Amino acid sequence: MQKNDIVKVVIEDVGVGGEGIGKVNGYTLFIKDAIIGDVVEAKVMKAKKNYGYARLMNILTPSEYRVEKPVCQVARKCGGCQIQEMKYDRQLEFKNQKVRGNLMRIGEVPERLLDRIMEPIVGMDETEGLGGPYHYRNKAQFPIGIDKDGNIVTGFYAGRTHSIISNTNCALGVEINEQILKLILDFMKEYHISAYDEGKHQGLVRHVLIRYGFTTKEIMVCLVINGGGLPHGEVLAKRLAKIEGMTSVTLSINKEKTNVIMGNVIKPLWGQMYITDYIGNVKYQISPLSFFQVNPVQTEKLYKLALEYSGLNDVSCGNPRDKVVWDLYCGIGTISLFLAQKAGKVYGVEIVPQAIDDARNNAKINEIENAEFFVGKAEEVLPQYYEDYAKEHGGETAHADVIVVDPPRKGCEETLLQTMVDMQPERIVYVSCDSATLARDVKFLRGNGYELERVRAVDQFPHTVHVETVVQLSLKKDTPKIEVIMEPEEESNYTPKGKASYSNIKKYVKDKYGVNVHSRYIAEVKRLCGLEMGENYRKSKKENPDIKYCPPQKKEYIKEALRYFGALA
Repeated sequence: MQKNDIVKVVIEDVGVGGEGIGKVNGYTLFIKDAIIGDVVEAKVMKAKKNYGYARLMNILTPSEYRVEKPVCQVARKCGGCQIQEMKYDRQLEFKNQKVRGNLMRIGEVPERLLDRIMEPIVGMDETEGLGGPYHYRNKAQFPIGIDKDGNIVTGFYAGRTHSIISNTNCALGVEINEQILKLILDFMKEYHISAYDEGKHQGLVRHVLIRYGFTTKEIMVCLVINGGGLPHGEVLAKRLAKIEGMTSVTLSINKEKTNVIMGNVIKPLWGQMYITDYIGNVKYQISPLSFFQVNPVQTEKLYKLALEYSGLNDVSCGNPRDKVVWDLYCGIGTISLFLAQKAGKVYGVEIVPQAIDDARNNAKINEIENAEFFVGKAEEVLPQYYEDYAKEHGGETAHADVIVVDPPRKGCEETLLQTMVDMQPERIVYVSCDSATLARDVKFLRGNGYELERVRAVDQFPHTVHVETVVQLSLKKDTPKIEVIMEPEEESNYTPKGKASYSNIKKYVKDKYGVNVHSRYIAEVKRLCGLEMGENYRKSKKENPDIKYCPPQKKEYIKEALRYFGALA
């Protein structure tokens, strides 16, 4: 197969990115916008030894799963709706199989187990929200730029580019977005307000953020600008304020040459600095920088599943008011406050200070007093809490009844997973936006005393390849709690040995040498010794992270502990 070859392909499968997959004389081609059952004519754009990528030129015979007339006419150019041309029931099947495939292939979960525990995917009904699987997004960020004719335009970036596809009427966003965007574009043209040019790092208006409260009908508009203020901003604010439901008009200051959309400084232009909305009966205040799930209809279903999987609704699991719950990567407290209505105590952890401020405020406005929030990285806060608890309670192990995690796409770091295992909660509820990293982490947890009990995908993002998943893992009933009996004056009495877990290594070093070693140091030594750490663990988001390396003496203590527990020769 050569580049620029024109070939006829029968599409037999679909890839994780929604691309059609077919073969020509045994040679595999990935073809964007083609779906299972299509017979297409395609042009080879990139040819590797065993596979290649091709562009869809013509649909010779459409698949039975193909939508005759897609709602959005620029979907193929935009790239935001990778599978909009696929019928919705087929989209759900594709996403369910994607989750199942990752759990089997990456997570090494037996197929027979998934046959028993995996529940049907939760899709959207046509009558739900503002239009079922369309107009479901309560948030959208629109780039502002200049087209080839010099006109100010907005829309979305074409797939894998920063070229704006002009479109003010996205089929996934709420319909009021179009009125707001046209008003802003007219204002910019009238007052000669410049659009931002990424390449030159010049121009003022970079993006427009719009949020909409599905329950409250409140609207937020935030203009992201490359400057300290917006000329004639009071005029724009006055015009926007006339739109029914308009509640907040703000400016986000972002003068950096970066692909990050929002700046850290928010300035009021008109109205409040936030809007409110509900998930179930819990009220949330949402600021421009808040993380809040974009599909409120499906989010309520997702959180109800998380609550169900936590066992806090199950009387057979004991009195829920006696339960201690940790919610890691808690954001503005969305899941935390949902769980706090049932649990005795909920601890939330989130790295973004503004989000924690919002979480505490959300607890206050809902009169929820049994939720406490901590600022910091979950992979540092929980292990440190575990260490500090042991110090303060004479070596007693910190415990949680339920741990809920809802991490970013990279999943959880191994030190965090290990601390979760050490705390031995009865249940772990893992909410994931990336089933590949979910599967990786499930593999770790299944290998360390937990079993997968329930799995269910939730379609938060119809017409895209993305899918949320919630799983329940339970502590195996035959998993022993390891107690290390120590006699400091007699080295031979370090029995029973147990395994080289983080908690056992810390205890060994503390009891023998009287010093504490952080989980980061253990992970560093394990990595230096070539011990298995798992894919993508321990990677920092920062370009130049401030890394604290293990002191040489503690390094030797950890190595000795690894040798003692049989992990190192």
